[in-house]
Amino acid sequence: MIIKVLGSAAGGGYPQWNCACPNCKRARAGAPSLCARRNDSLAVSPDGKRWALLNAGPDVCLQTEAYGPLHPGPSLRESPIQAVLLTDGELDHTTGLLQLRQSASLEIYAPPPVLSALSDEFPLRRIVEPYANFRWLEAQPEESFPLFGGELAVCPFYLGDKPPRYAGANSHQDRAAWVVGYRLTDRLTGGVAVYAPGIETWSPTLEQHLDGADCLFLDGTFWHGDELRSLGVSDLVAADMGHLPVAGPHGSAERLARLPARRKVYIHVNNTNPMLDESSPERHRLTELGIEVGVDGMEMEV
Repeated sequence: MIIKVLGSAAGGGYPQWNCACPNCKRARAGAPSLCARRNDSLAVSPDGKRWALLNAGPDVCLQTEAYGPLHPGPSLRESPIQAVLLTDGELDHTTGLLQLRQSASLEIYAPPPVLSALSDEFPLRRIVEPYANFRWLEAQPEESFPLFGGELAVCPFYLGDKPPRYAGANSHQDRAAWVVGYRLTDRLTGGVAVYAPGIETWSPTLEQHLDGADCLFLDGTFWHGDELRSLGVSDLVAADMGHLPVAGPHGSAERLARLPARRKVYIHVNNTNPMLDESSPERHRLTELGIEVGVDGMEMEV
């Protein structure tokens, strides 16, 4: 299984267009220890010829053009991209579907509440259907499904019940699976990768699906829970936004460090997170723990 990081930033990318936080200002000034990042997305393939996207954000066309194996051909309108797997209904993970509408034939997998929201509150499905042949499929937690004729097996699993803001506060009351992760298994090699860019809590379910995986791509949105509040950006804390912070006694880094996976990578990193800086003490701490910070263009085989 080939995995390509198309984008490693949280919503808004990095630097974020309307942000003048220290990280964004230094990136714009060309600081060598900071590099730009596009919205979080992975591409996965069993053979380098057939591909699925994990989330599709507003950068999707730039991301596919930047990676040769995703270019169209050999026929005029033939694309190697066959499917898109959505982890949630957030705008930075779904609006790329609008860019993939040009007569495309794709399978779109998403949790049931997200499929409903994309028909009702944010009618993306009704918008793209006159232009594209999308097949909308449910990604039910703990119900595995095959990709590429069964060469890859995909198991969605529950990560949280936080709906996107456009779905309304009442959507948060039924504990539905608004956010899922994906455990992908290569049936030929036995290699396992897990993609979980939105972790609300470090749960037994998450532990179960991380167990035995070779490669982990996990939520690295915020370093501290009160990161945005301390910068004066927002009154919201990480938990309000559905993210478990990296640092602290209840953060993800110490837990992640204990796992035996060969590669452990933080993905979906917010522009305010100090670990973006390669020279920062936060990055040095992760390196000591054997944890990487995802960067656009990172590629690996599992």
